[in-house]
Amino acid sequence: MAIASPWQLLDRAAHRLAPKRADEASQGSEHLEIICAAIRQASCGQVPNLGSLPSYVPARRLLDSLRAEFLDQVAAASSSDPTSLVSVLRAFERVREALDRDSAQQLADRLSGPGALEMIVAVAHDMRSPLTSILFLVDALRSGRSGPVTAHQERQLLLLYGAAFGLSSLVSDFMHLAQGGERLLDSSPTPFSLTECLHAVRDIVQPIAEEKKLTVDIVAPAKADRRIGQPAALSQVLLNLATNALKFTEHGSVRVVAKEISRARVDFSVVDTGRGIPADVLDTLFHAFRRPGRSGKYVFSSAGLGLSICQKLVSAMGGVLTVKSEPGSNTCFSFQLDLQVAPRL
Repeated sequence: MAIASPWQLLDRAAHRLAPKRADEASQGSEHLEIICAAIRQASCGQVPNLGSLPSYVPARRLLDSLRAEFLDQVAAASSSDPTSLVSVLRAFERVREALDRDSAQQLADRLSGPGALEMIVAVAHDMRSPLTSILFLVDALRSGRSGPVTAHQERQLLLLYGAAFGLSSLVSDFMHLAQGGERLLDSSPTPFSLTECLHAVRDIVQPIAEEKKLTVDIVAPAKADRRIGQPAALSQVLLNLATNALKFTEHGSVRVVAKEISRARVDFSVVDTGRGIPADVLDTLFHAFRRPGRSGKYVFSSAGLGLSICQKLVSAMGGVLTVKSEPGSNTCFSFQLDLQVAPRL
């Protein structure tokens, strides 16, 4: 029996994988031919030409299937040149690396193209939907609607809530940053309740506080509770600030305060008893991207992203977000807004 060369075995493997259905045969055979040609090029030290292969996932799957079938052919063959076999297998790996680079370049091209923003927002939106479902299900389980919950299960659910909420907040902040935050601003100011706004923020972050054994206190004005402003944007700012405060606080409490300083002006603050913010971090505190330590590389910061959104929204509402911090003691974020008293109904 004649000894089959590795290239004959590769051709046999490709033939075994070729689609049998007439409506798939033409394109499927074409893709296999491109991959086989790329493997031959790689074995000769050339850059593999991936031509018009389909998107990364099906192309990678086809390459892996061809490699598995090739190894089956090698196992079934009576013998073959070991050196040539190694050369072909190395060529498979070079084609795989080329596929990885090609996929990364395609993604980079799309991210730098005219439709990049829409693509990023769409991906973020698709991530937020299942995360919202997780939060809803955790709340349902904690409420006991699906049966009694043990203390151990309660602890696990709180951890799950915190993780899902952190991811959901990061995705939301990213979407708001990509869209400039304008979508949180109503076309015109609307009446709302300061007390309801603060209570809603506390209710959302309460599971995170419970998991860390912290308290969340709210202080609302005793008078003139109903104001005219941007409730969605204000709630997002207070929620981001309260979430960050809980994240960096290990003992004590977080206070969310709305204090009337004049008939039409309200001072908002979020104060924690956390570890404080180092002085060298304050200059870049509101940057979504930060250059950390000595690495010299910019990193994506979830805390910085949320604060960047807060700064933009507060500015859009006519205020200025400021921070005061005592390292090892506390941190206070505050801003003032003009909020006219809403007329009585």
